[in-house]
Amino acid sequence: MLSPSQITFFEEKKFQGRCYNCSSDCADLHTHFSRCNSIRVESGVWVIYERPSYKGFQYILSPGEYADSQQWMAFSDSVKSCRAVKNIYGSSWKLRLYERPDFGGQAVDCSDDVASAYDTYKMREAYSCVVTDGAWVLYDLPNYRGHQYLLERGEYRQHDDWGASSPGIGSFRRITE
Repeated sequence: MLSPSQITFFEEKKFQGRCYNCSSDCADLHTHFSRCNSIRVESGVWVIYERPSYKGFQYILSPGEYADSQQWMAFSDSVKSCRAVKNIYGSSWKLRLYERPDFGGQAVDCSDDVASAYDTYKMREAYSCVVTDGAWVLYDLPNYRGHQYLLERGEYRQHDDWGASSPGIGSFRRITE
């Protein structure tokens, strides 16, 4: 049996100040803390969001200690919702990216981490995608930088289905915990 996911949020850097332990998805964290400047992920992989109801910028965190918000590449100290990532305990990963919405145009199949979508596939944009195996993090900049987007098993007909405001794609990697 897999251990339950566990994450602890701290209001101050270096695990100081008021804290909140969480072991399940939470659509609104504002009653537990006002800001978040450090996080400890005990188990599981988590996606945290800057706004309630799983909206806004996303940050995907694997087990470990994040002593300040720069360590998870945050744009602010706002963390208002979180959920545990599913589909991470597999042995295969498969992602298909399309150059047009609704699975149109050329497609590329991916089963491994890609530091530069342009260098590997001559692709700068993905308008839709299908994840058949595993869970992935898509970044809008090369080398796993910039805004992060969680892609779990399923179909994404257009880029805003995974939370992106534009179809720009720089890199992506498998969530392997």
